[in-house]
Amino acid sequence: MRSLRTAALAALSLLLTGCSVAGAGVPSSEGGKIRLVVGYQSKTINTVTAGTLLRSLGYLEKRLGDRYTVEWQDHDTGAPITAKMVAGKIDIGSMGDYPLLINASRTQQTPAARTELVSVTGYNLRGALNMVVVAKDSPARTLADLKGKKISASVGSAGHGTLVQALEKAGVDPTTGVETVNQQPPVGASALESGGVQGYAQFVAWPGLLVFQDKARLLYDGAALDVPTFHGVVLRQAYAKEHPEVVDAFLKAQLDATTYLHEHPLQAALTVADQTGLPAEVVYLYNGPGGISTFDATLKPRLRAAHEHDVPYLRRIGDGFSGVDLTRFVNDTYLRKAYGPAYETDLASTANPAKITGTDPVCDVPVEDPATASELWPSGQDTTLPAATPTCLLRQIAGAGSAKVRAAYVPDTVTGTRWFADRSVWLRDPEGEKNAEFLPFTTEDGARAYREAHPKTEVVTYAAALEAVGKAAR
Repeated sequence: MRSLRTAALAALSLLLTGCSVAGAGVPSSEGGKIRLVVGYQSKTINTVTAGTLLRSLGYLEKRLGDRYTVEWQDHDTGAPITAKMVAGKIDIGSMGDYPLLINASRTQQTPAARTELVSVTGYNLRGALNMVVVAKDSPARTLADLKGKKISASVGSAGHGTLVQALEKAGVDPTTGVETVNQQPPVGASALESGGVQGYAQFVAWPGLLVFQDKARLLYDGAALDVPTFHGVVLRQAYAKEHPEVVDAFLKAQLDATTYLHEHPLQAALTVADQTGLPAEVVYLYNGPGGISTFDATLKPRLRAAHEHDVPYLRRIGDGFSGVDLTRFVNDTYLRKAYGPAYETDLASTANPAKITGTDPVCDVPVEDPATASELWPSGQDTTLPAATPTCLLRQIAGAGSAKVRAAYVPDTVTGTRWFADRSVWLRDPEGEKNAEFLPFTTEDGARAYREAHPKTEVVTYAAALEAVGKAAR
């Protein structure tokens, strides 16, 4: 069995590939213009406000003006971005919480290469941005069922970090209990489809994509771990000191992109889908109102605490990571300046600023509770319809007909993770209120745990739930 430590060492060695002496990379000016190189992950849609969406909107270039030139470099994971930052070839980058720790570890001992975490792009307070999926016909029903199996993960990534913690919680040794196969997300997706691996642990948006494509089934929702996960913006300290005006422009542009995403969520999803090739329905699952990702740039105390919590897990993943001094790595000074007087208020809030609102067109009640608010995207429409509860959503679908539904989203009854209605596990509560009879869950394990505490609930298929609400309406 392949050692997890060996896999991690191989992954961490990628950080050094092609690296030169820090600061000896690309020049900071070119043709009389100040140059900025931005590393981003287009398909990691929790970073769109500092990557894909920001680039497509052109906000950064507009703020910088003609004296500057911006080069955007797209990567699948954070590791190559860190490698190029160490080499002085990328000035600003965005990546997940575990890669950020590796970034800090690789740069903090070399003043010329030192980096700082300056903002957050998006987060999920329970950890739902990372998930584990299996093939649709897999016999596995819990994470513990993968003991002795091969699981694809990008070693050192946020998805891998969640896998390690979740396995330990399930009583499976993450080093000896499973074989972790170190693969990039698209490679691992192919391996799962071909049967080369029996599990796939990745970060946004890969699990949702495979489930939407009907190529996988969600086995483990990272929200069950209840540990915050996030992505953030990191910059080279030397570049920031030389060009503070560029950093200020970048962060203000990120805030502009965040506002745009909140005010135009469907259009933002369509734009990101067009730029990445991802289905718009998948992008909207994560980035829409009440989505899995909460977009907020502030460096919240709960996220900082979660980062500290992650350090020992990353240290155990393999050689090459000895720890970090996060007090030297996290710096919100630039963001406070760019943000203005509202920073302290927004820093203290963990409510998703993007909510599903309106009046439910079928149940005829206000959509007010984020814990139950659901959403219907009708086929051929450029607007969505709110639903007060998952049961109300089922009534909308039953009335319209499934063929007229492009996508439908519901929150997990316990964790709140937004998921596809037709891919959810459903329970019926015979004693539930009129608008709360049917309850969705992201995983079978989650539904099973709920049934243990509510023995009168019964499992129903999505089709059966639609039929039941349809009959009740007649």
